[in-house]
Order: sequence, then structure tokens, then C-alpha cells
Amino acid sequence: MKLFKILLLFLTLQVSAQQGGMWIPSLLQGMNEDDMQSLGSKLSADDIYDVNHSSLKDAIGHFNGGCTSEVISKQGLLLTNHHCGYSQIQSHSSLENDYLKDGFWAKSFDEELPNNGLYVEFIVRIEDVTAQVLEGVTKDMTAKEKQAKTDGNSNRIQAATKKEDWQNTKIKSFFKGNQYFLFVTERFNDIRLVGAPPTSIGKFGSDTDNWVWPRHTGDFSIFRIYADKNNRPAEYSKDNKPYKPKHFLPVSLDGISEGDFTLVFGFPGTTEEYLPAVAIKEITEQLNPSNIAIREAALKVIDAKMKESDEIRIQYASKQARIANYWKKWIGENTGIKKSNAIAKKKAEEVTFTEALKAKKLEEEYGHILPDLETQYNAFAPVDIKRNNFVEIFIRTNELMSMMFRLTQLEAAASKDEATFNKAKEAMQGRIKSTLKDFNTQVDKGVFKAIMPFYTKNVNASIYDNTAFTNLDSALAVLEGTPIEVVEKLNKDAAYAFAKPFIEDFYTTIEPDFQEKNSAINALETQYMKALMEVVPNERYYPDANSTLRVTYGQVRGYEPRDAVYYNPVSYLDGVMEKYVPGDYEFDVPQKLQDLYTSKDYGRYADANGKLPVCFLGTNHTTGGNSGSPAIDAEGNLVGLNFDRVWEGTMSDMNYDPEICRNIMVDVRYVLFIIDKYAGAERLIKEMKLVHPKK
Repeated sequence: MKLFKILLLFLTLQVSAQQGGMWIPSLLQGMNEDDMQSLGSKLSADDIYDVNHSSLKDAIGHFNGGCTSEVISKQGLLLTNHHCGYSQIQSHSSLENDYLKDGFWAKSFDEELPNNGLYVEFIVRIEDVTAQVLEGVTKDMTAKEKQAKTDGNSNRIQAATKKEDWQNTKIKSFFKGNQYFLFVTERFNDIRLVGAPPTSIGKFGSDTDNWVWPRHTGDFSIFRIYADKNNRPAEYSKDNKPYKPKHFLPVSLDGISEGDFTLVFGFPGTTEEYLPAVAIKEITEQLNPSNIAIREAALKVIDAKMKESDEIRIQYASKQARIANYWKKWIGENTGIKKSNAIAKKKAEEVTFTEALKAKKLEEEYGHILPDLETQYNAFAPVDIKRNNFVEIFIRTNELMSMMFRLTQLEAAASKDEATFNKAKEAMQGRIKSTLKDFNTQVDKGVFKAIMPFYTKNVNASIYDNTAFTNLDSALAVLEGTPIEVVEKLNKDAAYAFAKPFIEDFYTTIEPDFQEKNSAINALETQYMKALMEVVPNERYYPDANSTLRVTYGQVRGYEPRDAVYYNPVSYLDGVMEKYVPGDYEFDVPQKLQDLYTSKDYGRYADANGKLPVCFLGTNHTTGGNSGSPAIDAEGNLVGLNFDRVWEGTMSDMNYDPEICRNIMVDVRYVLFIIDKYAGAERLIKEMKLVHPKK
């Protein structure tokens, strides 16, 4: 029994060897490298990030600024999530060629489809420029003065940075403005769609399964990067060639087992791990419930209409997914914060911080921070909620109101010079064409009637019958003429006349109040972050996510979400068939996949037990932006594709808890199976480097 307890203690220590954290890849040497190796990694820090030699970071691309992708062949083949490429798949779809319903597989390079505006960006190198950015910044400066100084310094640094003509630079702040890094990047703009499974595979489970485990979703799509004759970034041209990458990921056929090391490499969007307790309380008890209610009302309308018509289903597929995604995430986030007792834990940490201030006689310098944050957040909450309600209703969920919001900016441009107005008009024309391409008046009107009561009692849905902006030709006609004529026509439009007073109130009252209060809070949180790192120096601090390249490491692990319930870390194709509901928009299964299951024709992609794995869980700390990130094994091979988190663990954006926070990945063997056995796209399989690291 004593030996068993010792082994159990060892296992516990190994599993918790710094679980959580989104680490800067250029700073892994030392403690992070040791942590990874204690969890089973055989990779060195240089294997992951190296400026002078090929490394893993050269295969990791920022996909269109919102997701992650990875290069998986020497011909620029690119893997990301189905939901990351969803808008591109949708844009190529029609009733005649329904790639959402049927999938798409290019049979040759010539059949690969270009995507206007889609880009992938790679990191060339990362440099710490904190001292240069903060040069001349003093304690007595106002927040505005500090920002002006750091902006000026940043511009000078970027101008002086040595780089190739086709490369770009950006500087991002870390630890709430206490540290700064320079990123040299390369952006490729010729990205073509190569393959995608049907939605019944790529989005299997849809809203019901979103953010939950067990998952059975083949959430992947395939693109290809094209470059010019010199292998450099270029705009789309039929003369471009497949990109030859500095590094691509070999693909493992050996799969994963519980306890295996996993490294997720990507571009996580936003986390707020160092918020005070009062902020988490405001978010989970006031802000999230308000946003959830608005999106729920919109989704009821959209979901009902999508079920009535294939045309509407195609038009609104991407939009519905975008709205539903964070609606469910916020619900899970609130549940996780409550389950993990996060607010009480934050308060306990704040007590420890306060006691450390006293012990180090730093109360005079930092003692005001937490009381001031309490006061500021209590004053901030009402305007924060009002602003979020405006953004949800006038920008995110109702397309007519979103057009009106943009049109007020066009009216503002009309008061300036003609060149400014013409540039704004051209941009607005493009936006209107894009919006009305997949617009249904009755759907949008239904959404308007459902969500507008959350903002005002004045719900005048008759504007839909008296506006020019539900029809492309009449909408564009309003924009024709001189600036004075355009403004006059705009103000006569029923929808514009309805929306304009709310939008003006937003700009003149709500937004200035929000920015003033938010700026004060940001300044305090910058001080708090600095104080934490100074007063409690023995903690391991990792910077919040900010859409920059990060490494997060962990292991394949199941979890216990509630009493007497344990989830195994791997799901199988058997589970797909258990969930199968014929004709259901969430749980239908293509006939060919049913046939493959019945015959157990899994090829070389089955597990050792003869079953076909679909998804697996890990303890990697991920967030939005990590969608599409590769799950990499101990030797640097691709074993999966990150696409989600468990519902109870979505609160990891504010409070990572290794007991319940799990990321969800599609097993790369399921990806290969769908490409090979289901789609018959053998040319893509041949293009990859398939390996057996465990053999």
C-alpha cells in the first residue's frame, strides 16, 4: 500500500508539472523545457523555436487572423479546422454545388479553389524590445501620455528593424503593458481550398455537442499555400506555385494513449488570467447573462428558418455557427467559474497579495490597487453591459442594423474631402454586396423583433418594408451621387432613421464613458500585474493570450466533471453511430460513412483494438484562436487537430483549473481515414510524410 501511494504521488506530480500556461516559444529554454520533458517530451526548446534553423514554429500559420493552421507537406498543404474554413467552403457553395452538404475534394492542383481575402501568416522571429518601447516612460505620466510614448517608440523600432522587403513587423504588449515583443512575419495571400468533408462529418453534433465531451466531430479542412516563382508571398495568380515550407509536420499513424505528451502550438486569441475577483464576478453574474439572452433569442429565429429551407440553411450556416459558438461558451464559462469556486480563490489570492505587501512594506506604493479596482469595476459594470448590448444588437447579430452602423461612418466621411468619401463609399459598397449575398429579409426581420426589446421599447419592424437596404440594387442606388445627395437619401431611409439616434448615442455617450472607465481600469491592472510579479515572485507567470504565437503543453487525460462521472479521453466512430439520427441536421451520418463502419473498413487508421478513434482530450491550455492548432507528439509529429474545449473548462480564459479544463482534438487518424477511405483523395495522403514514431 505504501508503494502504491508513492507511485500515485509521483503520477500526480508528473501530471501537474506546470499544467496551464500559454508560453512564448522563444523563451522555452530552462524551466519550460524541463516541464515538457517531465511530461514525456523528447523535444528541445530549439526543436520548437529556432531562428537560424528549421523548427516547428515554421510550420505554424496564423489562419486569416482568427485561427491556426499547420503545413503538412513539402508542397504547402495546410490543415486547419472545418469551422475555420467554413466561410470559404460556404462562399463556394450553391444549390448546384453544395459543398457544405456534400463536401469538396479537389482532384488536382488545377481544381483547388482560390479565396479572396484569405491569408496565412508565419512568424520569422521574435525579439524582446521591452526596454526600447518603455524608454522615456515615467510613473507620473497619464495613461494617454504613456500610450503616446510607447506608440512612438514602437514605430521607431519597427522602422529600424532589419527584414526582407516582403516581410512585416508588429509589436505586441504582454503582462498588461509591462513587457513588449517584436514579431517579424511573412503573410501569404494566395490560399486555395483543397478539401473539406461534408458538414455532417466536419460539424457533426453541431450546437448540441459544441463545447462538450464526448465529441465525434471530424473538424478539419484542407487548404494549400501558393507562392511566386521565388517561393515568396504573392497575391493570387494562376502562375503561382505550391509553397515550399521551411518545415512541415510529419503525420503519425501510431495515435495516442492516455498519459502521452501533447504540445499545442498556435495563436490563442484572448485570455484574462490575472483579473481581480470583482471583475470575474461582474463578467459571470451580469455581462455573460445579458449576452447569452440576446444570442439565444436570435438563434431561435435563425435555427427555425434554417430548418425550413435549404437555401436559408446555406445562406446562414456560417452566421449561425458564429453566433451560437460564444452563446454556448459563455454558458459553460459561468458553469465552470461556479464549479471551480474561482471567485473565492481569486479573493484568497488577493488576501495573500495584501499580506505580502505588508510584509515587504509596500502598502504605500501598491496598497491602493485592489480597493481602487473594486470601486472602478462597480462603476464600470452598467456602461460595460450597455455597450455590450449595443454591440450584440447593432453589430453582431442583426445584419440590417450592422449596415446602418457602417453607414453612419459613411455619413461622417461625407463631411470631409471627396477622396475620403469616395474611399469610404467604395468600402461600403463592398460590405453591402457581401452582406446581401447571403441575406434573407424575413430571417433578419425576425431576429430584429426578437433582440431589439433587450435594448429599447421602440421596436419598429415596419422599417423592413420601407428601407432600400434589403435589396442590393436599391441599396447601391442610395450610395450614388454627390456626398450631399447620398447623405440626404440616407436620412430619408426608414432603417437609417430608426438606427441613427441609437448609434449617435453610442458614439457621444456610451463609448466615451466606456473608454474613460476602461482606461482607468487598464492602468490599475497594469500596476497590479507589475506588483504581483514583484511582491509574489515565486509564482510562475505566463502572459495572457493576445493572438501571438504560443506553446501550451500537457498530456492526454480524461476527467471527472461531476460526482461519480468519469470521461475517458478517446472517442470512437462507434459513438458517431450511437448518436446517428437519420435526416437530422446535427446528427445525420452520410451513407458511405455508415457503410465503412458496417464493414469495419478502417484501413491502417484503426486503433490497436480495431476501433477507429475520432477525438481525444488533453490538458493543454487553449482558447479561441487555437482552433486548428496542431496537437504534436513527444517527437514533433502531428497526432491531432485542436478544435474545442470541454464545457466545464471554458472558464480557463479567466481561471485555468487542471482538474476540469480539457481541450478537445480530432485524432489525425480520423482525418486521414476521411481523406483516404471516405473521400478517396489518395493524392493528398501520398503527399504527406506518414510516420510510426512508436514503432
